[in-house]
Amino acid sequence: MPVQSDRPDIDAILRKQFGFATFRPHQRQIVEGLLAGDDVLAILPTGGGKSLCYQLPAIVRPGLTVVVSPLIALMKDQVDNLDELGVPATFLNSSLPPDEYNRRWRDLNRREYRILYLAPERLVNAEMLGALQGWDVGLFAIDEAHCISEWGHDFRKEYRELSVLRDRFPGVPLVALTATATERVRNDIVAQLRMRPPRVHIASFNRPNLSYRVVPRNAPMKQIQGILADHPGESGIIYCMTRRRTEEIEEALTRQGIAARAYHAGLDADERGRRQDMFLKDRIQVMVATVAFGMGIHKPDVRFVVHHDLPKNIESYYQETGRAGRDGLPGECVLLYSGGDAVRIRRLIDEIGDEHERSVARAHLSKLTEFCEGTRCRRVQLLQYFGETYCNGDGEVLQVCGACDNCLNPRERIDGTRPAQMLLSCILRVRQKSGFGVGLQHVVDVLCGADTEKVRRWGHQGLSTFGIGSEHSRSEWTHFARELIRLGLVRQDAEAFNVLEVTEAGRLFLKARERIEVDRPMMTGRLSREKREQQKKMTGAVAYDQEVFGRLRDWRKRLAAERGVPAYVICHDSTLQAIAVEKPSTLADLSRIPGLGERKIAAYGEGILTAVRSLGTGPA
Repeated sequence: MPVQSDRPDIDAILRKQFGFATFRPHQRQIVEGLLAGDDVLAILPTGGGKSLCYQLPAIVRPGLTVVVSPLIALMKDQVDNLDELGVPATFLNSSLPPDEYNRRWRDLNRREYRILYLAPERLVNAEMLGALQGWDVGLFAIDEAHCISEWGHDFRKEYRELSVLRDRFPGVPLVALTATATERVRNDIVAQLRMRPPRVHIASFNRPNLSYRVVPRNAPMKQIQGILADHPGESGIIYCMTRRRTEEIEEALTRQGIAARAYHAGLDADERGRRQDMFLKDRIQVMVATVAFGMGIHKPDVRFVVHHDLPKNIESYYQETGRAGRDGLPGECVLLYSGGDAVRIRRLIDEIGDEHERSVARAHLSKLTEFCEGTRCRRVQLLQYFGETYCNGDGEVLQVCGACDNCLNPRERIDGTRPAQMLLSCILRVRQKSGFGVGLQHVVDVLCGADTEKVRRWGHQGLSTFGIGSEHSRSEWTHFARELIRLGLVRQDAEAFNVLEVTEAGRLFLKARERIEVDRPMMTGRLSREKREQQKKMTGAVAYDQEVFGRLRDWRKRLAAERGVPAYVICHDSTLQAIAVEKPSTLADLSRIPGLGERKIAAYGEGILTAVRSLGTGPA
């Protein structure tokens, strides 16, 4: 007689409840570790399926699973999704009116929920800790766990207080989840949460469905219009450094008929929540935001992320670009790069009082500018930053991804002798004329023959180098200057308003009249149609019936409006695309579509089949 096992069939639960035939990398091991009662540290990329890692155990394990989440909007989003899956879940936060808050508290006392979402500051409240001890907590999940580390890119003091969980619930397993954590941050998470030696699972940081481009910022609104033209009607985020910039871009896009809203910390909480809800429910196409918008945004169908300004560091860049393509479909990430942004950030860093903090910030900025100005594959550079080697499925080390700008348009070396001579001569002539040095933008003004107030005030229109560089654009001159700085012929003095100085090596180069090679400037415009098709292919785009997909999206939009939830809560685009490929004709056929579990097939199966049949692509 076969031995009966008490071990749950997690594959069957995955299929029945979540609608997936297989786990993503590391999910199975994380789930099994938590079911065994172990602590787990999980580093999974944005869109890598972190939520399922604690939601599936919450269905199986006895007791309540408590999820620490930093944002109110994220809590509601997750609870809406769990409701669609038939998992009883709730949240307690300040958005709830007193009557509703009290009702949910009573339901928690009656053990009617499997999952409870709380903000860290509410969790460590004495009353809440006392209530949790009576609610039979079986698992704690700390989302965005990098926030607990001062070495992380988004440190939050309230996360530090979570160390109390080990004292108050010594036997309850704990899972810490994040998308971005260097080794130092990982060690700090374990120490601060006082985790028992955890099972550590670090997935690849590679997001194969994302493409990366860094282009010189030159007429940015025109560049943004080009990106929008490549993504008609698709959702996107534009990140900016300042509140004012978000509002300027919102106004410009609105004048062009694009549904866009600004989002920043200067808006009151209610207005921020309203705008976020508009974005999640596709009432606006583009969110123009500071970094106040983003963490915990689980909208899966963001197809592009644009950085109008330089992000804080590579970790921030990785996490912000990671908000594109969470559904596994292609997403495009474009950074509009200006050396002036790096100069401004450097000035802000110089004002930091603590020398150690200044040193860390300078190192972060150096790595980021190296990434932006480098000619190697963007994906290879990103993965190397996180200590990972880019390999194919056979373990072969790769140096190109075929989808980033440096792979699609490799920058060959060109003769930079004449531009270098002109640039170095201009820097020397300006100092000789005025007795002081100037910054990069003024040197470019002189070379291009610009009629500016400073050029007139200092008499630089009379220099022999005035206007001699009109054959090159401003962005090209900026690139040449960066190349000379990189080669050590020019120094940018961060202690003296970032003025340019010709180094001894630069003076020797002028005297020797040697030939010099530099990297060709980055392309500033849109990709050609051929290159875009190559980019799509390399990021996993598949051919599907566009008419079927459009009809399914219309059906989903109507249903989501009736239910008052974002469209992706009903079905992800990736699920609709799979239907548009397979064109199922029966409910049994639908069970083979990723993302359709038993509950969703029962609720929506006939509607889906009707949408397919109505186009004559299925049986009559």
